[in-house]
Amino acid sequence: MRIVVVGNGMVGHHFVDQLIQENNADNNTQLDVVVLSAEPRLAYDRVHLSEYFSGKTADELALTTPEYYQAHNIKFALNAKVININKLAKTVTTAVGEVFEYDKLVLSTGSYPFVPPIPGNDQPHCLVYRTIEDLENISASSAVSKVGVVVGGGLLGLEAANALKEAGLQTHVVEFAPQLMAVQVDNGGGRVLRSKIEALGVQVHTQKATQSIEAGETCRYKMCFADGEVLETDMILFSAGIRPQDALAREFDIAIGERGGIVVNDQCLTSDADIYAIGECALWNNFIFGLVAPGYTMARAAASHIIGGDVTFQGADMSTKLKLMGVEVGSIGDAHARTAGALCYTYENQPLEVYKKIVIDGEQKKLLGAVLIGDTSDYDTLLQYALNDIELPEHPESLILPAGANAAPALGVDAFPDTATICSCHNVSKGDIIEAFVTGSCNLGDIKSCTKASTGCGGCTALLKTVVDSELTKRGVEVKKDICEHFAYSRQEMFHLVKVGGIKTFDDLIDKHGKGLGCEICKPVTASILASVWNDFVLKPDHVSLQDTNDTYLGNMQKDGTYSVVPRIAGGEITPEKLIVLGQVAKDYKLYTKITGGQRIDLFGARVDQLPAIWQTLIEAGFETGHAYAKSLRTVKSCVGSTWCRFGVQDSVGQAIELENRYKGLRAPHKIKFGVSGCTRECAEAQSKDIGIIATENGWNLYVCGNGGMKPRHGDLFATDLDTATLVKYIDRVLMFYVRTGDRLQRTSVWMENLEGGLAYLQQAVIEDSLGLGEELEAQMQNVVDTYQCEWKTAIENEQSRKRFRQFVNSDKSDLNIVFVEEREQIRPATESEKELFSQTKSSQSQSSESQSSEVKGTELAIELV
Repeated sequence: MRIVVVGNGMVGHHFVDQLIQENNADNNTQLDVVVLSAEPRLAYDRVHLSEYFSGKTADELALTTPEYYQAHNIKFALNAKVININKLAKTVTTAVGEVFEYDKLVLSTGSYPFVPPIPGNDQPHCLVYRTIEDLENISASSAVSKVGVVVGGGLLGLEAANALKEAGLQTHVVEFAPQLMAVQVDNGGGRVLRSKIEALGVQVHTQKATQSIEAGETCRYKMCFADGEVLETDMILFSAGIRPQDALAREFDIAIGERGGIVVNDQCLTSDADIYAIGECALWNNFIFGLVAPGYTMARAAASHIIGGDVTFQGADMSTKLKLMGVEVGSIGDAHARTAGALCYTYENQPLEVYKKIVIDGEQKKLLGAVLIGDTSDYDTLLQYALNDIELPEHPESLILPAGANAAPALGVDAFPDTATICSCHNVSKGDIIEAFVTGSCNLGDIKSCTKASTGCGGCTALLKTVVDSELTKRGVEVKKDICEHFAYSRQEMFHLVKVGGIKTFDDLIDKHGKGLGCEICKPVTASILASVWNDFVLKPDHVSLQDTNDTYLGNMQKDGTYSVVPRIAGGEITPEKLIVLGQVAKDYKLYTKITGGQRIDLFGARVDQLPAIWQTLIEAGFETGHAYAKSLRTVKSCVGSTWCRFGVQDSVGQAIELENRYKGLRAPHKIKFGVSGCTRECAEAQSKDIGIIATENGWNLYVCGNGGMKPRHGDLFATDLDTATLVKYIDRVLMFYVRTGDRLQRTSVWMENLEGGLAYLQQAVIEDSLGLGEELEAQMQNVVDTYQCEWKTAIENEQSRKRFRQFVNSDKSDLNIVFVEEREQIRPATESEKELFSQTKSSQSQSSESQSSEVKGTELAIELV
């Protein structure tokens, strides 16, 4: 069977994936699939487009590769816009004249951005937000712009605003309606959402009808509104909704809805028995579905029908949970209470800017809808109530009340029916997960591979893990949190054993609460906990054997056995005199030198026996350890702030230095990074840090639990317009709560996502002191601050510690295997082949191996033994 797929967006690709799975299953259908993409690349993730501006590349956004399609015999053509459908001959023709025959044709042409018919909307720097090429245009325009305006305050508009903010522009949102996200949230939710978005530095203008776009006076353009006001801007980004891409169907006599969209039935068949339409171009029951999850369901229905299956499309739940610029938003069902007889319960916490509303039926038995702004921790529970007609508790309001305020317990996954949807993107039910266990899956990774659950938007990750853990427990599989075989405790439990029991050594801990001799897991964990609680010198005789290599030598071991030396440069501020010292140390010891992204200077290539002398020189010049080797505070990155920058509103450098000097040396489950930006232009990238601080006219906005690395995550807005004293108090509490309760090697981002109640719970614990731990957390942090010591200084002043810093226990000689090659006027570790060349050359020379420096004949590499 010849199948031609027109369009390779997310839904088109999902359809192809369904065909691949069917081809791999036990069936006799021989499929010949051709994918025609009008874009210059294969499918990519449009849901996370704004991450392009926070560092993700087009390749990282890709959902597939040419190699994947080729491996499954999927033919494809890029830049292949289809301009003709011959229904009689069953062929399609592309713009370059290529003709493809089909038995079944699938239209997955998606949608296009709606650009309001405003005079001047076609000028340069008036753009749309839909494709990677659009992102490239936005990026190019951002480079020559200072102010950007997004026309449209819906879901896509706020995503686009995030993109402009990430690009460093002063960002505005212009919306015709009286509120943001008018489709998904009610008036109260829209009010709170606006407040939170504006706190991020995005200016919101509602009830604005743009009449024209004209030349500006202070910026490139000015937008003239119907009420007589104007808004100056350099760039305009239209994100005012979408329209179905149905031009092909219109031209070639395939039925179209009155307001657009290709009419389809439950099998996603069009008016032609051999042509299907799926995704945003399709009109089912007079409705266009603008989310990816319904599109995926359509793709499954079409694929099933083509191969003779019985899966149908019966509509889709349009509930959504997302994070817009770090603000949590959830919308379920009848959010506007339009159902006859509907009743509402509303909870609002103004200090925390949390808004929750549930809509129930007149009999107070069923949940019809919900709106959640600022805290979506109840979303999963509420969604299951709504989707599965679960009867409400006696007091429905308890579902949205905060913990401790007569709140109902969260609906346990055991109460979910098998039909409960766990993953909306891939339509995975609880029953599907149970079936996966029955057919041989035995862990979370297996379940993801088998069902695709949690591989779409990722919003169901925590719920999926809860379901999997519950099913494992039912099957008699113990879901352990033991840190290792020697301790039947989690890291959090071990922390409390140490603190409450006054335990100060590993030997004491394992004697009282463990068994055996310990291992490479529990020893470093204990070392970290002891340092967090008592802040003793990590190389004391009782502690030194617990440390990993980096902590043992107070430096990061590199691939060739040498170490890096990274002194602290608080806030990135350094004097010329200190810069000269660093340069002189690098010259004296012939070290590789590099400026890092954390605004420090790394010196690489130091032998272990050289470390004390290097540290001595640096300490005498006023430096101290930067703890680059430790699971502790690393850096506090800053911009120049109001001291120098014309956009700055607060002294970000001064604040960064104060914070770095306060928290330096704090040991934690994982490394910690800060960022302090002097204005909302965010040059210090504070929102990608564990602790992010952004200056406002009225103080400081605090963001928590962001991180870069392998799985980047924006920090969540925690509190706004704080004075410095309150800012420090909140940071004290957040960090010490993390130190107490985080798992081994768990970043703050993962830690908060795993907290019961997430951000809202953390805000309650820290801001409202709901656990009554506030003062205790502050006191514990103050003890860490008061007992700080520079570990380099302590090490070189302690004779026993200093003895550890030599290449060999029984010799003062250097390691002859450490060989460097000169490249770009600096050293680098020699490769194995280069070491062999050096060895051959050395054997023919008579110079002493301790001071030998030679040119390897026949190469351009200067190889030096250090």
